[in-house]
Amino acid sequence: MNSSTELKRLLYAMVIPGTFVFVFWIIYILEISFGISLSSYGLSPREFKQWYGILTFPFLHQGIEHIVSNTGSFFILGSMIFYFYNDKALSVFIWSYFLSGIFTWIIGRSSIHIGASAMIYSFAGFLLTAGIISRNVRNLAVTLIVVFLYGSMVWGIFPQNTNISWEGHFSGFIAGILLAIIFKSPKEITSEDENEDDANDNFDYTIDDEIEIKYHYKNDK
Repeated sequence: MNSSTELKRLLYAMVIPGTFVFVFWIIYILEISFGISLSSYGLSPREFKQWYGILTFPFLHQGIEHIVSNTGSFFILGSMIFYFYNDKALSVFIWSYFLSGIFTWIIGRSSIHIGASAMIYSFAGFLLTAGIISRNVRNLAVTLIVVFLYGSMVWGIFPQNTNISWEGHFSGFIAGILLAIIFKSPKEITSEDENEDDANDNFDYTIDDEIEIKYHYKNDK
């Protein structure tokens, strides 16, 4: 695969995650500009009248620290899915969007949940699980990258901070694991495949190791 094709593939992988991140920021800037908060349009567990929160909550954020911490992780992990799993990436992305919200709606506390962290955890759960069960050298390498950069994320799925919705993290992570199993690739890579995909294996990601993923909720008073 030549460098031009590789660049196009990389740019394509960034389009959908980048579009979501762009919408995050547009909404946040509008909130700041007009002095309003759209948090009330987030996800309210088991409230049928606010079903739309399953669709809207990933786009809403509590503040600048929240949206900044989510931006890099969402963009990088989302792009990794499209780059390394391009044949199934769109399905994984869409199902991560819906399932992380649905699961949070089922198990979440009676508060309004907002932020993209549920989807981020779904991406991470998918990348970790898919790499392990695929028996694909390249995918296993991706798993190691995710573990190295985001291994501390695992603590976010346990109840430990009343200001963070661990239910969103847990829901997303479970959704990602399920999607990795559902979309499991039956092909095991061979030595010939490895030679053919050398260009794919040589892509380096540079990221700040200190990225912190947060997922806030606001008390519904």
